[in-house]
Amino acid sequence: MAAPTGIYRQFNEPAQADEYAIEVNDVTMIFNMASEQLNNLKEYFIKLMRHELFFNEFRALKNVSFKVKRGDVVGLVGTNGSGKSTMLKIIAGVLEPSEGTCIVRGNIAPLIELGAGFDMELTARENIYLNGSLLGYTKQFIDEKFDEIVEFAELRDFVDMPLKNYSSGMVARIAFAIATVTEPDILIVDETLSVGDVFFQNKCEERIKHFIESGDVTVLFVSHSLEQVERICKRAVWIEKGDLRMDGPVEEVCQAYRNQFA
Repeated sequence: MAAPTGIYRQFNEPAQADEYAIEVNDVTMIFNMASEQLNNLKEYFIKLMRHELFFNEFRALKNVSFKVKRGDVVGLVGTNGSGKSTMLKIIAGVLEPSEGTCIVRGNIAPLIELGAGFDMELTARENIYLNGSLLGYTKQFIDEKFDEIVEFAELRDFVDMPLKNYSSGMVARIAFAIATVTEPDILIVDETLSVGDVFFQNKCEERIKHFIESGDVTVLFVSHSLEQVERICKRAVWIEKGDLRMDGPVEEVCQAYRNQFA
């Protein structure tokens, strides 16, 4: 397969009135998957050296294009494995597209895999500083916001406990609190609100709504709950099996998505 020709660009300054916060232009994402199952690395490298290792192309996204204006709230819908999370990872800069271009204007708070970048052997206190630095926060900023982060996560009594003793819901709490302690230009949310108890889910949703009401935060939101997408978003993009199926008002897109199961 030819080398990837896709381009990802992120500009630190937020989009101006006449610019798009996110531009996805003809994006294709190709993954190479081994044509046979290999049980260990030794077997993998032996076949690789003998030129006996073959791959099949899997196109997770196929020539997808859409644009998002600053302050828009857009939901991504689709069945499992449709390419939604891959699309979010490209926009977040985690993946570079195989083909096409993705342009992002402004800083991003990616709530894609809560807990990614945490060290489970360290305490919650230590992980707040570690994860905060990965998000670009200075130590001084984290010092100033530390109590706010802990209070929002409601984990004051456990802040000096190693993260390996936390439940997945507790890890999600602290990851969400860190990522949203400051207002981002672009907020990317992937199934975040499905983790943890219903009370904390509501608390997270209220913070997201607060960002939305400011009018300056661009939100991309993924959830298997269409009701939640309809409640939070104004527009929806339906991606199915890597193809852009529909893009329009959230009620129309969600209804079309439901109709496929009728």
